[in-house]
Amino acid sequence: MSRFFSKKYSALVPYTPGEQPKDVKYIKLNTNESPYPPSKGVLEAVTKEAGWLQLYSDPECSLLHKELSTLYNVEKNQVLATNGSDEILNFAFMAFSDKENPIVFPDITYGFYPVFAEINNIPYEKIPLKEDFSIDVNDYIGINKNIVIANPNAPTGMYLELCDIERIVKSNPDNVVIIDEAYIDFGGESAIPLTKKYDNLIVTRTFSKSYSMAGARLGFGVANESLIADMNTIKYSTNPYNVNRMSQMAGAFAIRENDYYMSNCAEIIKTREYTKNALEKLGFYVLPSKANFVFAKCDKLSGEELYLELKSRGILVRHFTSERIKDFNRVTIGTMEQMETLIKEIKNILEEKR
Repeated sequence: MSRFFSKKYSALVPYTPGEQPKDVKYIKLNTNESPYPPSKGVLEAVTKEAGWLQLYSDPECSLLHKELSTLYNVEKNQVLATNGSDEILNFAFMAFSDKENPIVFPDITYGFYPVFAEINNIPYEKIPLKEDFSIDVNDYIGINKNIVIANPNAPTGMYLELCDIERIVKSNPDNVVIIDEAYIDFGGESAIPLTKKYDNLIVTRTFSKSYSMAGARLGFGVANESLIADMNTIKYSTNPYNVNRMSQMAGAFAIRENDYYMSNCAEIIKTREYTKNALEKLGFYVLPSKANFVFAKCDKLSGEELYLELKSRGILVRHFTSERIKDFNRVTIGTMEQMETLIKEIKNILEEKR
């Protein structure tokens, strides 16, 4: 830290992204990327669009917003595309929370939420998950505070039914409720239709997971048009050309080829269930997941020990060090071949530990 760094950020603890090693070719199951490549149409569209890089991208993301509004049956002014879903989340924190409007979220969830709160000087509260790592809906009913919930949650993968989401939104009419649906395409039901019914709901999504575009940095939000207008005020005050032209075109063509991506999601769901069953047969405790990962622990060795053993064998998973979840590892679902290799190596590790 330099002597010029502002004191207002001196206590800020930044988000820690997953490892992206370059020294060894790993089976990479640590950052919830898709194991499948983008569709042919997306690759062709991006290649063509690269020829126009001398020009600024469309600040209104017109084509992408049109495709998104058609896919989700909403108006174009209910959609806002951003540089990853992290940006739409930050816009929402900036636009709707402050010292008079604090925000709450689960104690075990996406690690960026406290960072967004701290960097924007927003008071926040962490609400503990239940003993089984599920969210207690009653903790959020009528609390009169802004709320952000990842559904399915990360890193647990656990899911709240749409009726429970609606109860939370309905009971806090004077506060904004943000539902972060980064993993919703892997088995959950989206809350996007509820944005037509409730003017205090924002649903955020990403192209990183189900649309094979983690490297494109593309996300979006859907909400009542007045909420979108508020967040556009933040966007045009910070980064009006926030989505580059290649990512815009990639997103638009991915939606046009939606069947390809939803087929991949279905394959990931099948592979997830195989992985869950295989781990349970080896004595693991695996939380129920509707994401593209599983969260699992084994009493025969610590979470850190398993993480390090797998890394030494060329397989990366995500380990967290906070006390309550330090015995767990989050395992991204790759191809069936990758997951079979994972299970084989875990068997070998357990045999060696006997």
